[in-house]
Amino acid sequence: MTGLLWKPSEERIKNSNMYRFLLFINERYRLNLNDYDGLYRWSIDHIPDFWASVWDFGGIKAGRSYDQVIDNPARMPGAKWFSGGRLNFAENLLRIRDDSPALVFKGEDHEPVRMTYGKLYDEVAKIAGGLREIGVKAGDRVAGFMPNMPETVVAMLAATSLGAVWSSCSPDFGIKGVLDRFGQIKPKVLFVANGYFFKGKVLDSLGRIASIIKELPSLEKVIVVPYTEKEPDISSLPNAVHYQDFKSSEDHLVFPQLPFDHPLYIMFTSGTTGLPKCMVQGAGGILINHLKELLLHTNLKREDTIFYFTTCGWMMWNWVVSSLAVGARVVLFDGSPFYPNPGALWKMAQDEKITIFGTSAGYIAALMNEGVKPGKEYDLSPLATILSTGSPLSEEGFAYIYREVKQDVQLSSISGGSDINGCFALGNPIGPVYAGELQCRGLAMKVEAWDEEGKPVINQQGELVCTAPSPSMPLYFWDDPDKKKYLAAYFEIYPGIWRHGDYVLINERGGVVIYGRSDATLNPGGVRIGTAEIYRQVENMEEVQDSIVVGHNWKNDVRIVLFVQMAEGFALTEKIRDKIRQRIRAGASPRHVPAKIIAVPEIPYTLNMKKVEISVKKIIEGKTVQNRDALKNPEALDYYAKLKELRED
Repeated sequence: MTGLLWKPSEERIKNSNMYRFLLFINERYRLNLNDYDGLYRWSIDHIPDFWASVWDFGGIKAGRSYDQVIDNPARMPGAKWFSGGRLNFAENLLRIRDDSPALVFKGEDHEPVRMTYGKLYDEVAKIAGGLREIGVKAGDRVAGFMPNMPETVVAMLAATSLGAVWSSCSPDFGIKGVLDRFGQIKPKVLFVANGYFFKGKVLDSLGRIASIIKELPSLEKVIVVPYTEKEPDISSLPNAVHYQDFKSSEDHLVFPQLPFDHPLYIMFTSGTTGLPKCMVQGAGGILINHLKELLLHTNLKREDTIFYFTTCGWMMWNWVVSSLAVGARVVLFDGSPFYPNPGALWKMAQDEKITIFGTSAGYIAALMNEGVKPGKEYDLSPLATILSTGSPLSEEGFAYIYREVKQDVQLSSISGGSDINGCFALGNPIGPVYAGELQCRGLAMKVEAWDEEGKPVINQQGELVCTAPSPSMPLYFWDDPDKKKYLAAYFEIYPGIWRHGDYVLINERGGVVIYGRSDATLNPGGVRIGTAEIYRQVENMEEVQDSIVVGHNWKNDVRIVLFVQMAEGFALTEKIRDKIRQRIRAGASPRHVPAKIIAVPEIPYTLNMKKVEISVKKIIEGKTVQNRDALKNPEALDYYAKLKELRED
């Protein structure tokens, strides 16, 4: 299933921010660019001019303009961006202060809670005043162990308005998972909610919070947001105060103007192979990169309503909250996307007239398996764009969106990471959508696929590398003074070149296909195979609910082992095994056919809903899997350690 699925109308192209930006560049630099390809080539050849243009086009609010866009475009890592410039991240997200809608919060079985831009500013001022009164200053760490709710956004903006550094985990993290993260960065203040809802159940957080506080001696104040009950008992929590009682009487924010590279966020790696690495990201770099991706690649406008199904433990939360800088309305959701039924998010999209709907490839696959038909069941006429990330979206997933959700919609599969708090490849509002492809590489992201000899290739699979710096790359890793961890993470294989760890193909029209993590790439007989190639064939079968595939070291070679979680009502028979093999052989190639197909009760995922091929590979080979708290369902791994089938040819 390949080919063109959608292309924008001439009117839609002319009304897009990308088109306006193209005209802006043509006029500013006396050029004659007329399509995305031309604009992309110009952006990677003129990186300083490009980012200077985004600064102006995005209307960045700064107390002092910059002296120089970048000191050395050839230095990576370590290039210094917008030196001399001074700004405040929160001020840019709070530039609008009227009665237009800013946030809508929808929890399970709850009526929506709405907050205007004016009210958001007032709330941030009161919490920022409270933080200032207890001595929070620039550089201090403020953390959140919170659901995806308005108070989380308020806390982040209040902290960053003072120049403090924000970091967050969602409440489904276990105690060890939280301590593995916050224990490293030593926060001064912790925002928590007393509990959260999931699948109609009330889940208490206060017990875990008490255990977490005991292990974080750096904490001076814990602010408790009531969510599952009006006045939770916080007497067992040292230095704790109710959110309402913490508010000051402040009604005005003072925004200190800080350097472009002042720390803003600390993001974390998944932590499945050791302690999570703490990536420190700069305020200016995150702001300008998010403006580029939201304004240009997502076509976000003031009149839009944008939603992303995410938790506060995933970078997509940080990304979507930056939509406030555009003045759009941001929809927040907490709970199960399948409660009270599989159409829950689409009913919300209908009710809130969502125009940009973001989710994961796993969610789309689950909808397909459930037979949900959102386009027939709900009025999605305002919907213009669907975003998908987290893992590669299959061609069947693309087809499902256009068949069962909406025909006239831009489906943008996007890919990047917490590392850059953004994307290497993503959407293009003035370009077509092809099945299984990310539309384009991001503007000014000099992304290539490199073969095993370190040479760029087109229409061939290779390592995703970025050969030029971008402003949202991490400033540094926490507690890594000599940058050993930073260099090892991205620059060890190709010095001076960012190696991201994805296995990709870039085609002649600039489209990008993701084949999975390169460290999980299969190598049977020395031939490299991306795991996504197998998932694409298997996970649209009615008999299979989910799957995970690994390379198993066996008799001096690597054999492919496919684990399948069967759909309800099906058992893995030899007939179904043959059907799976035939499907993979026909849809991929004979070398993709697994040596073993084994039924398992559950597929293990990280808390950010990414399959953990490396952890499964380790456990079936008798190795230890560290930091199981980084997994959503760590108990699922135990089953893989006991499989007799793996000891047979």
